[in-house]
Amino acid sequence: MNTRYDLIVIGAGAAGITAASIAHTLGAKTLLIEKNKIGGDCTWFGCIPSKTLLKSAAVAQHIKTASRFGIDPESSRLTAARVMDHVRDTIAEIAHTETPEVFRKKGIDITIGTPRFTGQNTLDVNGEEVLFKKCILSTGSRPVIPPVSGIEKVEYLTNETIFSLKSLPRELLILGGGPIGIELAQSLSRLGVKVFLVEMADRILFREEKELARYLEKKLKSEGVTFFTSHKAVQLRNRDDKISLTLESAGAPPREIVAEKILVATGRSPRIDGLDLEKAHVHYTKKRITVNAYLRTTGKNIFACGDVIGPYQFSHMANYQAHIAVRNALFKRIAWQKADNSNVSWAIFTDPELAHCGLTEEEALARNKKIKVYTTDYSECDRAVTDQETEGMIKIIVDQKGYLSGAHVVGASAGEIIHPLIVARALKIPVARLSRLVYIYPVLSELIKKTAQKPMLDSLNNPFIRWTMNILRQK
Repeated sequence: MNTRYDLIVIGAGAAGITAASIAHTLGAKTLLIEKNKIGGDCTWFGCIPSKTLLKSAAVAQHIKTASRFGIDPESSRLTAARVMDHVRDTIAEIAHTETPEVFRKKGIDITIGTPRFTGQNTLDVNGEEVLFKKCILSTGSRPVIPPVSGIEKVEYLTNETIFSLKSLPRELLILGGGPIGIELAQSLSRLGVKVFLVEMADRILFREEKELARYLEKKLKSEGVTFFTSHKAVQLRNRDDKISLTLESAGAPPREIVAEKILVATGRSPRIDGLDLEKAHVHYTKKRITVNAYLRTTGKNIFACGDVIGPYQFSHMANYQAHIAVRNALFKRIAWQKADNSNVSWAIFTDPELAHCGLTEEEALARNKKIKVYTTDYSECDRAVTDQETEGMIKIIVDQKGYLSGAHVVGASAGEIIHPLIVARALKIPVARLSRLVYIYPVLSELIKKTAQKPMLDSLNNPFIRWTMNILRQK
């Protein structure tokens, strides 16, 4: 090669593809380098396969529960192998739009290979030297394997291998009660797998609003998922053609669970091995590459974005950070932008979905004792009744000035419904103003109006407002 680039992007996942595309649009001579598969975790091991599997599981659940809608379906036999084939077909369909040829047609150079830094402005890629002015690291993350005794002797699955299964196991042990573990627990349980989920904390989804996380846990229990919260995995063994897991919990004797397969979903770590970051003066830890508010690393001409820096490992956050990293890498300091994590939002795509924006009630109380909390049940919405989706609720946390500190939704289409609340918080709009809008009827988003009306009606108890209304009222 020995070509000098304005910008090199290492890692062709959600962040890297976005960064390379923007840089090319801005006129920068750009090289995109990928070690494994273009599309990264989102396409191959994350968003695409997991949401495809969740949809198949939801269809299976609709068939099982069709009598709720007055329909008596004929017996339908689930074929797990066909479901997994469908997942792989969907991955292939998405991956078809992310081939090297697609990027080269756009004018973006792309190389499949293993890069390593040889200096502040040089890389070795497949034995060739590459020169660059600026670089963006977007190498993503990989599963963390916990230090459970015997784990190296059993054939465990991760999100990177489970979608390659030709058939689903009869039983599955899942280590970890985070989003990956919970989404896969429900989808596989609905497809006939007996699921045991182990979580060291006293509840699943520790980042979520406690009340709503409990709601979701109760739902999954009703569908057959067995939870072992406040339990620690201490020993794994092969037992005939199955896997044995020994658990410990404070104040209780050890217990054993036996299953056909085990899935490890205990967190993620940065994918940085083999890059020789030290030669580029880039500092990193076991959890992330170190960046400042402008996403610049300790290497002055090197920026980073996406899962490799965290702290929120979502594709939409990777995309957001990529925009900032490119801007700051290519423009002069006067045009630089800081990354803002104050309004981070996300959703867990179980059934019901769980969506999160801003602070939980516990976090908000730690900052401000003068908050108010308002809730609305899905059963208060006509569309939820017609759709037989009355399980769920909206919870908002409002400060003394009427601004949103946090919003949380558990229920059908929660990831869609929460967006007006995200906008209100980001643009600093008093949440009560959302009640003034005319909402289409009947839609689930009417839940937003019903919830936003509550702080508005609450404010009418203010003596000054009541006095003003009495003056203005026609006699």
